[in-house]
Amino acid sequence: MPTRKPIDEAKLDRIVADAAKARRERESGYRERALALYPWICGRCAREFTRANLHELTVHHRNHNHDDNPADGSNWELLCLYCHDNEHQRLLDHAAGSLKGEDAPGPATSNPFAGLKALLKRD
Repeated sequence: MPTRKPIDEAKLDRIVADAAKARRERESGYRERALALYPWICGRCAREFTRANLHELTVHHRNHNHDDNPADGSNWELLCLYCHDNEHQRLLDHAAGSLKGEDAPGPATSNPFAGLKALLKRD
């Protein structure tokens, strides 16, 4: 039977200290701060979250600037994955639809009802 190495208490203490430090750093991040500030409810569809499904609740930056993280959370809203994806897709759609100048489509030139009056008068 192989002999076991003695437990390195100093190494174990370092591991525990590093884990505690990592936890404090995570909790100081904007997601943890937003989860502490706001109720765990999607701001769009009002779906409620628990610890079991909290990973599906995201922090959306209202001005789309991920570096803008005020301590009061005024640039954040909690959104479920689906509403968050929808919000970003709406932004992309808006940007694509706001073409200027030559790239913008011109007015419609066809008339789908041309000749309809003559067709209706036939017996």
